[in-house]
Amino acid sequence: MRIIYTVLFYCLTPFILLRLFWRGIKAPDYRLRWLERFGFYKEIYPQSVIWFHAVSVGEAEALFPLLKLILQHHPDAQLLITTTTPTGSARVKAVMGNSVSHVYLPYDMPDSIARFMAKFKPKMAVIMETELWPNLFIACGQNAIPLYVINARLSEKSARGYKKIPTLVNQALAQVKTIATQTQDDADRFVSIGAHSDGVVNLGNIKFDVDVPSTVISAGADLKNTLFAQRFVWIIASTHTEEEAIFVALYKQLKLKIPELLLILVPRHPERFSDVKQLCIHQGLNVVLRTTDEIVVDKTDVYLADTMGELKLLYAAADVAFVGGSMVPIGGHNILEASVIGVPVMFGPYMANFKEISRRVLEQQAAIQCKTTTEVLDTLLALYQDAEHRSALAERGKHFIKQNQGAVNRVYALLSSHIS
Repeated sequence: MRIIYTVLFYCLTPFILLRLFWRGIKAPDYRLRWLERFGFYKEIYPQSVIWFHAVSVGEAEALFPLLKLILQHHPDAQLLITTTTPTGSARVKAVMGNSVSHVYLPYDMPDSIARFMAKFKPKMAVIMETELWPNLFIACGQNAIPLYVINARLSEKSARGYKKIPTLVNQALAQVKTIATQTQDDADRFVSIGAHSDGVVNLGNIKFDVDVPSTVISAGADLKNTLFAQRFVWIIASTHTEEEAIFVALYKQLKLKIPELLLILVPRHPERFSDVKQLCIHQGLNVVLRTTDEIVVDKTDVYLADTMGELKLLYAAADVAFVGGSMVPIGGHNILEASVIGVPVMFGPYMANFKEISRRVLEQQAAIQCKTTTEVLDTLLALYQDAEHRSALAERGKHFIKQNQGAVNRVYALLSSHIS
């Protein structure tokens, strides 16, 4: 089965390269460092590294507190962080700087993986969340590299898919020393697809241990008091295609009842900044881009965050947050960053990627889910009209975060025996 999988991967390589080129039309970074994706690295890097893989921005953000804890206790540790997206790469460099090494993870082809292993000679491998790559995992086993999957999650849909290819999945899972899951349901699903029960442990979700420096919150408050003074700020974070149009239409309706309303749009992918700007202009809205340093005036409708890595700052400058990827069937994004900062949180009906978190936060009445655009409109109006409601919702959100923290320390304890 693995031979078939590998042959198919090689056959698809020309299409993979075409996809990189196509994505590179709007996001040129996809065309850079493409040789790394095949295990070719130009620079000199340390060996015997402790290697962590985080696919993109969300996984990298969740990983940072653990990396900082490791470096605090082991300042001489050689850490390698791999990602697969340019945005994830940029975030690793911005947050961790020279304290870690960073490259792209090569594609799951034996020769690419072999070059990667020879270059870095990892002494431990730690994979974030849902990345199960058969050739990569088997290479770890062949090289006697202790392999961990941390903050692991597995949806019912994914579990059903893995059960259709049991031989391939079992070969991969057999190489894993420990799978540390976000919830007990995730643990049970990993066991159901072939993981050994004694190698699966529920340690909780490290995303609750989100790291927000007080300086970021202070800077956000300053932004609110200066650039956004006298405005009621509604931030729509991590939006996707077709989602901005929903909120632009809602803004037009809400503006009639909230004259001081300001909409902050934060597209998930930087290659879409220009498209979102044009959408707003075509709808007759006055747009200010963050990168232009223009002043927000009374007639400004939309503040477009065309930068990366500033979401926490913008949350701290907002009165209410709506976390995107949830009004279209993307599966939602992390609502915890907004909650820990202390802004009231709304989200839409599509939260499959954060099913357990959304269920629990709603049980605690620590956020509001809106299943239709009418509910979004009514909820925003209600929050606008009742400052005490906003404050109570925000406080319950912060309390929810605090109740569930500690997973980073538990994961560190799991990994510490292999860290030196």
